[in-house]
Amino acid sequence: MIPYLDLSPEVSSALRSKQPVVALESTIISHGMPYPRNVETALQVEAIVRKNGAIPATIAVINGRMKAGLSKQEITNLGKLGTAVLKVSRRDLPVVIAQGQNGATTVAATMIIADLAGISIFATGGIGGVHRGASESMDVSADLQELARTNVAVVCAGAKSILDLGLTLEYLETQGVPVLGYQTSEFPAFYTRNSGFKVDQSVDSAEELADILTIKWQLGLKGGAVIANPIPLEFQLEYAVMEQAIQQALAKAEKKNIKGKEITPFLLASIEQITRGKSLDANVELVLNNAKLAAQIAEYLRVS
Repeated sequence: MIPYLDLSPEVSSALRSKQPVVALESTIISHGMPYPRNVETALQVEAIVRKNGAIPATIAVINGRMKAGLSKQEITNLGKLGTAVLKVSRRDLPVVIAQGQNGATTVAATMIIADLAGISIFATGGIGGVHRGASESMDVSADLQELARTNVAVVCAGAKSILDLGLTLEYLETQGVPVLGYQTSEFPAFYTRNSGFKVDQSVDSAEELADILTIKWQLGLKGGAVIANPIPLEFQLEYAVMEQAIQQALAKAEKKNIKGKEITPFLLASIEQITRGKSLDANVELVLNNAKLAAQIAEYLRVS
């Protein structure tokens, strides 16, 4: 029994019987997409995990309780409330729990709760990282330190392309976090497959990825890993077009003096508007693609 943690009956049963389980975050529901697309996507992601042989565990804080495994109604409520739900990272968890509030978990908070529940694989869209202009703002996502300390592997389409990808990779290297490319030698940039930066190692199969993770943790090497899974070719957006949209969104954010935890959802919403919805469509497709790979890795981790 972990204090303040509730597992759904399905997730609890799966973990007891050593079935593969995949953690899913909730910030993408409340802050990443508009309603009802957010709820539709969250349910699609869960369905993809099931289709590939694993049990989905969408994670959030509901009425002051950390929950691994949400009901359809709980997912719908988070989607309808949208940005009115608090965005919760490591520092926010004790406050939200003590005050009995609802919280949508970031990558960092989802990793913490997944680890407490005994879940080792987590699928999301893209990790946070070092923001552009961080030399002045010192804006570095808590996701990166969580990856260095918590034993959960994150399947993602790289880091969000609104970030400084080079500095993000440097930070991960310093923290000893492996960046493994799934069937790619180049670190993907969220909406696009290419960034100009290399991963630490290209890995060809879900089974080999599971082997690497198993050995890492058996050796007592703390922390997670980034499993970089490029967006499918048919859904990627043109790099030059996306970079132009990002620069426009960054200029808007600077003009409005938007900083901290509000910056990422603001930029993503602005980019969606600039690209006339194409970025949102790409976001949905890459999340589904990551959920599929995470479920496949979870199956081999169970065997291991």
